[in-house]
Amino acid sequence: MKSPLQTIAPDVIMHPLKQPKPGSVELSPEMKLVREALFKHVGKPIPRKEDGRLITGKGRFSDDFSLPGQTYAAIVRSPYPHARILGIDKAEALASEGVLLVLTGEDILADDIKPIPHNPVPSTNFDMKLRAKDGSHAFTGPHYLLPADKARHVGEAVAIVVAETAAQAADGAERVVVDWEELPYVTDTAKAAEPGAPTIWDEVPDNVFIDTTFGDKEGTDAAFAKADHVVKAEFHIHRVTGVTMEPRSSLGSYDPETRRYTLYAGSGGAVRQKNELSKVLGIEAKDLRVLSFDVGGNFGTRNRVYVEFGLVLWASAKIGRPVKYTATRSESFLTDYQGRDLVTKVELAIRKDGKFLGLRADNLSNVGGRAVSLSPLSKGSGLITGSYDIPYATLRARAVFSNTMCTQAYRSSGRPEVTYAIERLVELAADRLGFDKLELRRMNLVPPSAMPYTNAVGSVYDSGEYEKNMDRVLELAEWDRFEARKTEAARRGKLLGRGFANYVESSIGTPKERAEIEIKDDGNIEVVIGTQPSGQGHETSFAQVVADMIQVPVEKVWIVIGDTDIVSVGGGSHSGRSMRHAGTVMAMASADLLAEGRKRAAELLGSTPDRIDFEGGVFKLKNSNRTIDIFELGRRTRASHGPLRVVKDNEMHTPVFPNGAAVCEVEVDRDTGHVQIVRYTTIDDVGRCINPLIVHGQTHGGIAQGVGQAMWELCAIDQNSGQPLAGSFMDYGLPRSDTMPSFKCEIAEVISPTNPLGIKAGGEGGTTPALATVVNAVVDALSEFGVKDIQMPVTPANVWRAMNSGRKAS
Repeated sequence: MKSPLQTIAPDVIMHPLKQPKPGSVELSPEMKLVREALFKHVGKPIPRKEDGRLITGKGRFSDDFSLPGQTYAAIVRSPYPHARILGIDKAEALASEGVLLVLTGEDILADDIKPIPHNPVPSTNFDMKLRAKDGSHAFTGPHYLLPADKARHVGEAVAIVVAETAAQAADGAERVVVDWEELPYVTDTAKAAEPGAPTIWDEVPDNVFIDTTFGDKEGTDAAFAKADHVVKAEFHIHRVTGVTMEPRSSLGSYDPETRRYTLYAGSGGAVRQKNELSKVLGIEAKDLRVLSFDVGGNFGTRNRVYVEFGLVLWASAKIGRPVKYTATRSESFLTDYQGRDLVTKVELAIRKDGKFLGLRADNLSNVGGRAVSLSPLSKGSGLITGSYDIPYATLRARAVFSNTMCTQAYRSSGRPEVTYAIERLVELAADRLGFDKLELRRMNLVPPSAMPYTNAVGSVYDSGEYEKNMDRVLELAEWDRFEARKTEAARRGKLLGRGFANYVESSIGTPKERAEIEIKDDGNIEVVIGTQPSGQGHETSFAQVVADMIQVPVEKVWIVIGDTDIVSVGGGSHSGRSMRHAGTVMAMASADLLAEGRKRAAELLGSTPDRIDFEGGVFKLKNSNRTIDIFELGRRTRASHGPLRVVKDNEMHTPVFPNGAAVCEVEVDRDTGHVQIVRYTTIDDVGRCINPLIVHGQTHGGIAQGVGQAMWELCAIDQNSGQPLAGSFMDYGLPRSDTMPSFKCEIAEVISPTNPLGIKAGGEGGTTPALATVVNAVVDALSEFGVKDIQMPVTPANVWRAMNSGRKAS
């Protein structure tokens, strides 16, 4: 059997990947060849290697770690959405039993502790370039571990208390006295951008620090001028939070002998945490070790540094002992980075035959008290036209500060919001103008013949068969038998509704990745990679790729992650980048390893590398029976040549565009407004699927998160006080196994031409169309009441009000 590596031209694998430019239609020879690769492990539903450890309590989560002599930290937090800090009195706290240390923002300044360098503006080659209104790089608000001037949201950390026990630290925190001057505040996204709104940062008096226009304004205006119909809508895709299984936890330790810091903290990427925290502390990166192993939930919420990570390191150096902090669940609800919160105004220009002519959009993203990440606004900006061939579009993309917790990339960052807008707008257009909802979509889909397709704001969709996906999901969902099911539901007093949505999303992410592969003397292969999982099954799927490339059993490949003393480079898991970036660089490293193996085998067998074949994990001298397997080769040449080991770096900027479609059916109780999902069907084009078992699991989880936002989840804020109202599981609704049906999911594999393995992404597709699909289904169920739209979440109270008002629920 040939190795998949033998189907890829050597100049692609042995040298930095040659990526086609956006817009190029011709596949390179190596890209065509890889489609014919003979994979043994790739594409197979291999059970996850890591599950045995995780389900038997042997995981290594952040709060599992303890160190001798450790102390405990508690955080003093702002009770106000906006307030000036006039002074902080530590005396009573320091006099409390067990309290060792109290630190404030004044101490931050005195010790020259730097702000967290979040670098929130996406900077890869093909990200949408967000700027201030004058075109300059925007002011994003310094994120100090503790502020010295004022608090900008409820829950902001203003002091840390360290004590011998967790209880003593909590008691000490209660005794810290802060002299506050309350200030005017604004928490509502739209109101924060209005003239006269309270100013969060003096550097940005109107709070709007990003204001960029994309697209062809003249062309869009002309398209609207000749349109027969214009349909407009405004949507608020509200704020949610990740609700990770393990609340965030961190353990910091400073060793005065080595002058090195060590941090135990789960994250989406240990290398990034190390690089950013070393800058905060003003030390060399080599003087900080970050250990980030099993992560109890992420979804984007753990991809950026938290202030507590830096605080425990700084405090440890102050007292000469380890310091541990673990958030309460209420602290997590208040201060985990949150997601979504986009107000979008959209209008669609339509010809009388239903052809879409142009789109206008105004997207306003609420980043909270400071900008941690602008990924949601950027990624959403590139996809406002969705799956549809809309020749002209203009988008005004803005970001605004407010007195709320910071927002960050949350599963499918920015794409569910704009998918919701375009798919709801198409529904409204079909209803108002008398078109069939499916046929209006179908006639406007981007066809395969147009791929790679440049949309109206410049994003280049690499590949896809959108209409084929649409047809297949409708077949799987038994769309044509809906009326019979609706009649049966009516007999039980239920309103049955169905919703459909197409979607396309983008996957870009940090461009740099490194793989290190070594043949070990014990007969295993060790792969060091900087892209670490938080439940996605990387230990299995990454091993499948390397196993096929080196032609060994997958059981012999072990993935090493999460320790920055071993992992030196890596972009982490975000934006669906993991498998594409890691798979590519692991394939390249595998080729380098086999090239080195051929040299060593040729030397042992008395020949030249060009006369050495490799198959089934064995090097063989051509036209002879002389062989040596790769593990024996490593053992026999270690003394003379060192370990059989390679290090490979790669950089990829070209995005890919996973896509698909989803159908949802809901039953609504006439008397109570209770909504139950009874059917949910999806098809997702992930490019080459490395492990369908894992991808299906990701799809199921993604659906649950999208459905959760549509039906229950909401980071509600009392507008009269600025206080968050969701501080526990009593206040924040979540999807559960008994509120989800059995999903019907199918994977489509349209190979991407942008990378040798043809991978797109499979971790976020379940979420992207879910908001639109659920709301479309609920609106359909309520059609007899004259309901045209409804605000998420579609709680029984919201649905009941809609049924009884016949108009949009507020």
